[in-house]
Amino acid sequence: MGSEQLYTTQLQAGLGAIEETKRLFTIWEPGMSASQLFQVALETGIFPHMSARRLRNLVTECFSPRYLIKNDYPAYLLKELMQCLTPSEFNQLLFLYTSRANPILADYVREVYWHYYSSGREFIDNEVAKEFVIKATQQGKTIKPWSESTIRRVGSYLTGCCADFGLLEPGTKSVRKILPFRIEQKVAAFLAYDLHFSGLGDNAILSHPDWQLFGMEWDDVRNELKRLSLKGFFIVQSAGEITRISWKYLNWEEFINGIA
Repeated sequence: MGSEQLYTTQLQAGLGAIEETKRLFTIWEPGMSASQLFQVALETGIFPHMSARRLRNLVTECFSPRYLIKNDYPAYLLKELMQCLTPSEFNQLLFLYTSRANPILADYVREVYWHYYSSGREFIDNEVAKEFVIKATQQGKTIKPWSESTIRRVGSYLTGCCADFGLLEPGTKSVRKILPFRIEQKVAAFLAYDLHFSGLGDNAILSHPDWQLFGMEWDDVRNELKRLSLKGFFIVQSAGEITRISWKYLNWEEFINGIA
């Protein structure tokens, strides 16, 4: 995850696509592949105003790379959690997986958005995103050099996606207001368990770059996990640079039951 993956234009398939994603989750069932999901979406007519070509793009370029990563992960988790999380909490999980699937978005948020945010800027515009994309192509982060029009479009996808997920104000604007964006507690608990279940050690979890998507550094993460320990998600013991976590839930099923 992160900068070692090459940047693509895949965001064009749907930016945040929050409402479309939620609708797809209502018909997706465990074991269902992207092509099967497309067929069911077509047959049920849940997108009456969308062409078959656009729907196929939405499923194969947007939904599948984000939520059908390994077997049914994380789709089965998100489908379960959609019932018991607030829209804000659920959207932050979609933001996490969209960023993981699109390194260009993850790096833009970490390197540009949070830099602007922490330096007290009120607005960010598409030109800033465009400069970020130009620099990325110069550094060889794309498979091949992008044209001027592609660079401009991808820049607007980045700010549009940030607007969809609540980091920037919505609407089709070239200059957008930077909004307050803070990780929700249940999302922080989810991310901690997600990294834990992926096999990472406790200290590696605290320094994982996924936290930076929410503007958090090592100290912020440790403090957040301490707050979560008061809510009973786990027990955190910290001394100096060493942090140990006693995990309450042994698997995702237990975690989802605990949240619900």
